[in-house]
Amino acid sequence: MKTFLALALSLLCAVPAASATKWPGGAKAAVVLTYDDALDSQLDNAVPALDAARFKATFFLSGLKVSAVPRWRAVGAEGHELANHTLFHPCPASKFSADPRYTSEAYTPASMLKEIEQQNVLLTALDGKPTHGFASPCGQTMAGGVDYLEALRAAKLVTYARGVYTSPDDLRADVGRIDPMHVPSRGFPEGVTGAQLIEFAKEEAAGGGMAVYLFHGVGGDYLQVSDAAHRELIAWLAAHRKEVWVTTLQGALDWAKAHPDPQQ
Repeated sequence: MKTFLALALSLLCAVPAASATKWPGGAKAAVVLTYDDALDSQLDNAVPALDAARFKATFFLSGLKVSAVPRWRAVGAEGHELANHTLFHPCPASKFSADPRYTSEAYTPASMLKEIEQQNVLLTALDGKPTHGFASPCGQTMAGGVDYLEALRAAKLVTYARGVYTSPDDLRADVGRIDPMHVPSRGFPEGVTGAQLIEFAKEEAAGGGMAVYLFHGVGGDYLQVSDAAHRELIAWLAAHRKEVWVTTLQGALDWAKAHPDPQQ
């Protein structure tokens, strides 16, 4: 009986590894660091920490300041991914106070897609790239009470759409087979520690898939993770770069699609 149970357990444990993506350099899994809203604290704190570790990340830009344009252009030139988070970041009115014209209730799917298209123009002016990924504002895809995600897919305006939720199964998924319009990610509350951020990477390394972090402020602005906790995560990832591949979200998706698991 003990032998049978041990065999059954080993088979169960083998399932996630069999379905996980084969990452470059023999890495066990991939980590993607994403940052929303084009915040000054990201330029001041996140980008220098990433550059010092030679890591590339994904920045979802929205509400771009004229004064920050040269800095974001430089971020793109350094190899970081600049991605679409709409022009005006429309969210439900219940989320927070905003100009009524820029709440998601005031939009239609058509007007939302037009705004995403116009943000793509701005992004191309910054980085010269013809296509971009997307993250939905406030993690929701409703415009005037209608879900616009399938219309966005059909319009082919973006290469992927990042959400705001990650399940345990997502950390074991074959990334080459996930729906690019439903890319999972995980956000963290203010006060999160470096150890807690690192734990997510460890969970993902055990699963063999992809862990997508969602950050806003880094040592400033709002919904912030402290600069110290963020640097602690970066230091851990740098110390484990042979086990965990840190890349952009588009880079991870492209790799997974180009290198399917031959056993699947």
